[in-house]
Amino acid sequence: MTIRHFLQFSDFSADEYGWLFARAAIIKKKFKAYEKYHPLADRTLAMIFEKASTRTRVSFEAGMYQLGGSVMHLTTGDSQLGRAEPIEDSAKVISRMVDLVMIRTFGQDKLESFAAHSRVPVINGLTNEFHPCQILADLFTLLEHRGCDSQGKPDPSFLKGKVVAWVGDGNNMANTWLQAAELLGFTVHLSTPSGYEVDQAVAGIRSPDSYKVFKDPMDACRGAHLVTTDVWTSMGYEAENEERRKAFADWRVGTDMMRVAQPDALFMHCLPAHRGEEVDADVIDGPQSVVWDEAENRMHAQKALMEFLLLGKVT
Repeated sequence: MTIRHFLQFSDFSADEYGWLFARAAIIKKKFKAYEKYHPLADRTLAMIFEKASTRTRVSFEAGMYQLGGSVMHLTTGDSQLGRAEPIEDSAKVISRMVDLVMIRTFGQDKLESFAAHSRVPVINGLTNEFHPCQILADLFTLLEHRGCDSQGKPDPSFLKGKVVAWVGDGNNMANTWLQAAELLGFTVHLSTPSGYEVDQAVAGIRSPDSYKVFKDPMDACRGAHLVTTDVWTSMGYEAENEERRKAFADWRVGTDMMRVAQPDALFMHCLPAHRGEEVDADVIDGPQSVVWDEAENRMHAQKALMEFLLLGKVT
């Protein structure tokens, strides 16, 4: 097989995402039925963390064990990555000893440099620019709740013409939502404070047809099928915390925003969340919130992803 990497959402085609959503549903069903499924027996995943994590580590580690594989956990503090070894050298060595690498780091350039010198697939566990595994899980969750066919299979055609409202920072999540919209045929309504807009060049969007920008977050939420947000201060920007609190004060997702969305609109947040900042407790803990399913689905979607990268389209 040709080595495939998952460095940003645009790396795969719409058809491949359809396959991944379907496989995630099948793999999740096996998990819920306590059915043993070990397609990755004797395979090893290396997880490299330059940014701390809870959900990324637990979802990948538990997921790989559930698929029958093994996992090793590396940080810059306990490897040569933190001692000035060129990332190209680390990639050449590590990829000779494992079957798959997941990296959670700061700059996308580091991830791409590692992948360029790796002999095995590399997965983006999060960078400053993109968070494709989270959007993969979010879309699977949306389909699971609203877009399955009569047999309970996720139907990606459901996404066409739908509206996702992004309220908050123009960060890695927003960039990835834009890529997903362009690829899968839905529209993103963007509302960010002045000075925190999405950088279109970073997002790599070729056409403006898949998104609309709104100054007022209420207008962005109007008619949306999904309302989603993130923390106001992402990891690595802690020095800006007080400044961001002031700038984002009007971008808290509350019941008023959910009220102008579609009656059956869902709310998502990639977590961790700060109730009373980017979202009110009444929303994240309310009946329209699917954040706990969304969090669990990181594991199932990533299991489908790892299976696909190592085995292709299994039947």
